[in-house]
Amino acid sequence: MTNVTIVGAGLGGLLLARVLHLHGIAATIYEADASEQARSQGGQLDIHTHDGQVALAAAGLTDAFRAIIHEGGEATRVLDRHGTVVFEQADDGTGGRPEVLRGDLRRILIESLPADTIRWGKRLSDVTSFGNGRHALSFADGTTVTSDLLVGADGAWSTVRPLLSVARPDYVGTSFVETYLHDADVRHPAAAEAVGGGALMALAPGQGILAHREASGVLHAYVALNRPAAWFADIDFTDPAAAKSRIVTEFAGWAPALTALITDSETPPVLRMLHTLPAGHRWERVPGVTLLGDAAHLAPPAGEGANLALFDGMQLAVALSQHPGDVEAALAAYEKDMFPRGAAAAVDGHEVLRFLFAENAPFAAVDFFTNALARA
Repeated sequence: MTNVTIVGAGLGGLLLARVLHLHGIAATIYEADASEQARSQGGQLDIHTHDGQVALAAAGLTDAFRAIIHEGGEATRVLDRHGTVVFEQADDGTGGRPEVLRGDLRRILIESLPADTIRWGKRLSDVTSFGNGRHALSFADGTTVTSDLLVGADGAWSTVRPLLSVARPDYVGTSFVETYLHDADVRHPAAAEAVGGGALMALAPGQGILAHREASGVLHAYVALNRPAAWFADIDFTDPAAAKSRIVTEFAGWAPALTALITDSETPPVLRMLHTLPAGHRWERVPGVTLLGDAAHLAPPAGEGANLALFDGMQLAVALSQHPGDVEAALAAYEKDMFPRGAAAAVDGHEVLRFLFAENAPFAAVDFFTNALARA
């Protein structure tokens, strides 16, 4: 098996490299970030038993994963705009969807790889096909490499994707504004009380405040609004005070303990516009290249994105190990299962986005969680 070239050191690309390494298959990851610490890696992820945890077990990282779990983080509460709790579920301690910080999960994956696996500071600027499955990769620093097997694990705005598909992400009509409160139990007790010990969903038609309690008293919030892209373009996010002031006006009449998650943010608010690839996105088999994670099946966030990326990485590595000397058979087998898996998760993502901010919010979410508990 030739060296596998992976673009992107996100969770899926790292998991792929790790499982390949365990199967004796060499891989090199090219990552645009200058280092592991170059930027924030986002908030907490719930890692599911049926996909994300399976992938981490295949990578031999279950113990390392268990060591970074935020105990109690599976608790969930739904509030209305007045701060009234309309649904609450405690963390039952079973570990079915344990919460971990993305940065911690990325760290244990990086530490599991041989030291020379990741080439940092390699922003891919262009890919050219040589035919016969080989590609030339050109980087912004002027260097080039040639791949025999190329995997695009480079996220929503993948540079590798155009080799396979003309699809580009579309804005879904909802955006998040990300905020952080630190040492919240001491400095922001009302907000800390509202969030509770795990996840908070304060919901109303077309808008909401979604938050998580993280370790060390951190409250990490995503302020959600259904608005056109042009509406957000009119907000100057380089002026944090003005941006927070503009966003909080959309939450007039909300409980102060909830709006504090906007006004009291101790970091500049960051706009996170939600995008999606077309429903059922797929492509015809192209020799020597494939995609995983958001590069393949970007969808609205519903708790599956990171899990799917991890599972994709595992499945691709296993397929390559099971088809030694026949890369195309491995890629065909991987894509055959990946396409419907990604399509199903996308349907769920759009459904979650719909009920969170439905006309009868927060009660559509209450019905969803109540029905889920009944099925369980």
